Amino acid sequence: MLRLLLELLPALVLGFWLGRQRPRIAQRIAAPLVRFGVPISVMGLLLKGGLSLQMLEAAGLAVTAIALMQALIWTVPLLQQALQHSSNKLGACVGNTAYVGIPVTLALLPPEALPISIGYDLGATLLTWSIGPLLLARPGEQTEHRLRQLANSLGSSPAVRGLVGALLIAATPWSDSIASLLWLPSRIVILLALTVVGMRLGSVSAEHAPDNSSTNPGVTWALVIKLVGFPVVMLGLTTALQLSPVMVQALTLQAAAPTAISILLIAEAVRHNQAIAANLVLRTTLLAAVSTPIWGWILTMLI
Repeated sequence: MLRLLLELLPALVLGFWLGRQRPRIAQRIAAPLVRFGVPISVMGLLLKGGLSLQMLEAAGLAVTAIALMQALIWTVPLLQQALQHSSNKLGACVGNTAYVGIPVTLALLPPEALPISIGYDLGATLLTWSIGPLLLARPGEQTEHRLRQLANSLGSSPAVRGLVGALLIAATPWSDSIASLLWLPSRIVILLALTVVGMRLGSVSAEHAPDNSSTNPGVTWALVIKLVGFPVVMLGLTTALQLSPVMVQALTLQAAAPTAISILLIAEAVRHNQAIAANLVLRTTLLAAVSTPIWGWILTMLI
């Protein structure tokens, strides 16, 4: 856990400060990093951790758990009233697994947990960009070209491109050598990606001035569900299925990741609840610096 704090927090804090000072700097760095750096990092991490059918199982469990939570949130009157806004409802169970969850896995869990975490990210990405624009749109609005949007989103996902690259390299006789060469760059890219996350959060906090949404009880309930409630659901689900200890730990830590920035991007795209989404992303990311080590300790004690 000390390693987690020493690796993740400085990158996030530095990025947040830079984003507050120069809100546009994140866009300049993020584009080439996401396009080239992160897929290379995912390739290196996957080749190091190994490719297995557990990735598909983890993706399926991610989709199942998120869909279950969404069904409860959108049908139970008490939860609907508590969360209030669509951004809160979706953000309460969709996490920033690519840039926060995976580094947490590297810091706290053994290498065999990495493919499980990436599988979770792939499943969550697929579901989020499938239902996100539909759920976050204003009531009565139609979202056109959803299949095209989904294909473009998945095609631009660094996790998807990294997975494709890892599969191609794994089929060659030089996969072990390439994995060794990519390991250090992969770790460096993750720290840079975390810095960019901090920049984006810093720019968000600068762009969205405090308003009534910052004290909206819906945001508070979404925060509690995302950092506490949803990980408890995942822990219970994976334990009931009698999965291996590594899978239980990896999937629960991914469920405990702060709200994904993609929620803010979708909210901005449909022009609805942008400030609420920004506030939720910012607050969960900051509080995850405390809640994530606690979840790591809990999982170590229980499993």
